[in-house]
Amino acid sequence: MKILVPATSANLGPGFDTLGLSIALYNEINITPNPITTISIKGEGEDKAHLKTKNSFVTIFNEKFYELTGNKENFRFDFHNKIPLSRGLGSSSAVIVGAIASAYHLANKKVDKEEILNLALAYESHPDNIAPATFGGFTVSIVKDGRVFTQKKELPSEICAILVIPDRAMSTAKSRTQLPKHYSMKETVSNLSHAAALSVAFFNESWESLSFLSKDLMHEERRMRQMPELFEVRKVALNSGALMSTLSGSGSTFFNLAYKNEAKNIEKNLKKEFPHFKILTLDFDNQGFFIKNS
Repeated sequence: MKILVPATSANLGPGFDTLGLSIALYNEINITPNPITTISIKGEGEDKAHLKTKNSFVTIFNEKFYELTGNKENFRFDFHNKIPLSRGLGSSSAVIVGAIASAYHLANKKVDKEEILNLALAYESHPDNIAPATFGGFTVSIVKDGRVFTQKKELPSEICAILVIPDRAMSTAKSRTQLPKHYSMKETVSNLSHAAALSVAFFNESWESLSFLSKDLMHEERRMRQMPELFEVRKVALNSGALMSTLSGSGSTFFNLAYKNEAKNIEKNLKKEFPHFKILTLDFDNQGFFIKNS
């Protein structure tokens, strides 16, 4: 079998641990029966030896496959990774969702995407990345009684993502330590109102309002202080015509949304100002993970 799992961008400014969307940049994994377990990695992570000896995808896959079948079988795992590691683009969520879905498929157990998402919650406690990795599109998700409730909006072809991917990572665990344990009423109300209005704007396709609705007071700027260049990334992107510009997850990638016919100019300006960063213009993904039989 072959499974493709998309990159995701979460938070989108004020939607802390709640909002996310899916981007057409995929990790592709081919899995075939084999006399012994073997792992091959091409692309992102191919230079990291520990991913061939202690691979999270393989660990989760084996756990689920054994739960479903009672058998310990060996497979060859060929990874073709395009999602950068530790850059705020949902690489860990892609691993979790992909491994669970693959185990069910190879165990010949039918399961819907909603159940895959809820199984993924055991490995990823907040749903902002795992929801769009599962369903695609723009997602608004909450957790109630240990299960995820998600609303999805498909994204039209007139808009696209422009990713600014720095040449170094920002640790999610470390960046969370930068956040206060308590927030003021002003900060809380601001984020609630902006996240609610931002969600409505996505569903109504009110793209022109995204720049001010994506304002965050809870986490974004506190995290960006670890990499001050990101303040300039946001400024250049918005001044060049981006409809919104937000830290992707906990960083270090910056996510920009733009009309497709303006993307080339925005990309050009970002490349000029940040020659050491990778700039990618990509479509949005509306499908989430998908499986093909090899």
